[in-house]
Amino acid sequence: MSAGEGEILRYVALGDSQTEGLGDGDDTVGLRGWADRLAEHLARHHPGTRYANLAVRGRLARHVHTEQLAPALAMRPDLATVVAGVNDLLRPRFDADEVGAHLEAVFAALTAQGARVATVTFPDVTLITPLARPLGPRVGALNDRIRDAARRHGVVVAETGRHAVVTDLRLWSPDRLHASPLGHARIAAAVAHALALPGSDDTWTYPLPPFATATPTRGRVAAELRWAAAFLGPWLGRRLRGRSSGDGRTAKRPQLLPVLTPGPRASARRGGEGEPHGETGLHERRDEGRPGGRPG
Repeated sequence: MSAGEGEILRYVALGDSQTEGLGDGDDTVGLRGWADRLAEHLARHHPGTRYANLAVRGRLARHVHTEQLAPALAMRPDLATVVAGVNDLLRPRFDADEVGAHLEAVFAALTAQGARVATVTFPDVTLITPLARPLGPRVGALNDRIRDAARRHGVVVAETGRHAVVTDLRLWSPDRLHASPLGHARIAAAVAHALALPGSDDTWTYPLPPFATATPTRGRVAAELRWAAAFLGPWLGRRLRGRSSGDGRTAKRPQLLPVLTPGPRASARRGGEGEPHGETGLHERRDEGRPGGRPG
């Protein structure tokens, strides 16, 4: 079923921390994220929409393939989003062909079942975090594999990696690995636009207003060092210990549940840009999608 041609009643999101919603809310009040926002957009135009989110932070592309694909297929989604690969390229050993093969297997299985599938490309991380310069070629290789696999299986690609606005630090959380609430809103708008959903447009590509004052070079260097101490160091420590941020965690919304869209007062209270936005009713149902209502 084409997202632009008929009702989307079942939407399933697969992926890692970005799709889980890190950077948009927290484990106490609940994570929102771009996939929740996209589900809200769908529900505004298709009130019967039900939504599941199988994404878990720290998961590699092979985990999405081996752990999330089967339950996703069992739900027979009309729409599925598949976003993964960043955790792979952060590892010491990165094989773009292997990662691409896992993603292609997921694309192939979902599209063969009749689902409309969408994914995204990733931005140049060196423009977000200069210390990540060695990762630049890896991002390019991953994006190439995503585009090739998507083309072979009719998967819609939101080309977030090709627009300068996505490297604006205001779209990123302090760890620079996960989107900020504003960034999640832009990702949701990008996917909605790529799918040609009603109410979507290209405003997600528009630049943000310029900063009032430019940050001097010394300030930028100091910020990089603070980032390395606060986020890069602990991340490397977990890798050296063989640990992942997703250890012991399960999907936040493993079942298809109704999507509650925000009312006008809630939308005005939260504000922001890019549909979907505003307060979400998903948090009110969040624990129904967790074994025992556990966070994360």
